[in-house]
Amino acid sequence: MLSMGAGAALAQSKIGFVDSDRLMREAPPAVQAQQRLEREFERRDQELQRMARELQALQEDLERNALTMAETERRNKERTFNDLNRDFQRKQREFREDLNQRRNEELASVLDRANLAIKQVAENEKYDLILQEAVYASPGIDITEQVIKLLGQSR
Repeated sequence: MLSMGAGAALAQSKIGFVDSDRLMREAPPAVQAQQRLEREFERRDQELQRMARELQALQEDLERNALTMAETERRNKERTFNDLNRDFQRKQREFREDLNQRRNEELASVLDRANLAIKQVAENEKYDLILQEAVYASPGIDITEQVIKLLGQSR
């Protein structure tokens, strides 16, 4: 519970709110980071999709023709399928790990820039407190748009 003095001081404070999720979706540095990641990982993603189609075709061929295939042909196709599936699983795991690492690197850079922009808006507009997480924030104290615009200017 707040004391009377602390409550009065809080009532006289200028408070702002930043929607972090919106910031990370709409701010130009965040959009650019997402585009960089997509370009960087596009070729590997396409390769994984190609491998998935190849696995699907092999599986369908095995299911459709297993009874009519010679035993050695069936075993060879099953071995090929298992080898490709193992390779696919490994590449998919590596892809996710690499993507997550790069996404975290990009996110850290965007967050640093966003925090600087938030501080700049707070200082310029003389805010006493800026919140980034809240159950509810009145649209009147939301400064997200100002921060997004500032981030768009500082390229």
